Amino acid sequence: MGKSTETFGKKEREKTKQKKQKEKREKAEERKNSSKGSSLEDMIAYVDENGNISSTPPDPTKKKKINAEDIVVGIAKQVNEPMDIVRTGKVTFFNDAKGYGFIADLQTQESIFVHLNGLIDPIKENDKVTFETEMGQKGLSAIKVTKTK
Repeated sequence: MGKSTETFGKKEREKTKQKKQKEKREKAEERKNSSKGSSLEDMIAYVDENGNISSTPPDPTKKKKINAEDIVVGIAKQVNEPMDIVRTGKVTFFNDAKGYGFIADLQTQESIFVHLNGLIDPIKENDKVTFETEMGQKGLSAIKVTKTK
């Protein structure tokens, strides 16, 4: 007769495979048995008057009445200030070589970007200017910038 085709490695793999299957069956049986012990009351959760989850039912005397009309869904309305009003400011930085700079608005102390294309009069640092604003790609940009005396 010929030699057995089962090697030691094959026998070991088969043993581990059977062991894993047995463990899997045991875990499944354990899950089946453990879920029978809990009742519906144990699984219910309540929300109290403060919005916290609890295991006890809420007290009906502490219930608050809320009108559906008072609930606001979404973001708050943003009040858009008119963009075409003339503002005054002071040039804090301007680079002639690169063609851009920044103006500090005298009312809001906000730094506003200005480009060479938005200039009517040539400007330099510390000049007092009047300008209008428009929304650019990265925020407010000054346009129609004129030098004041």
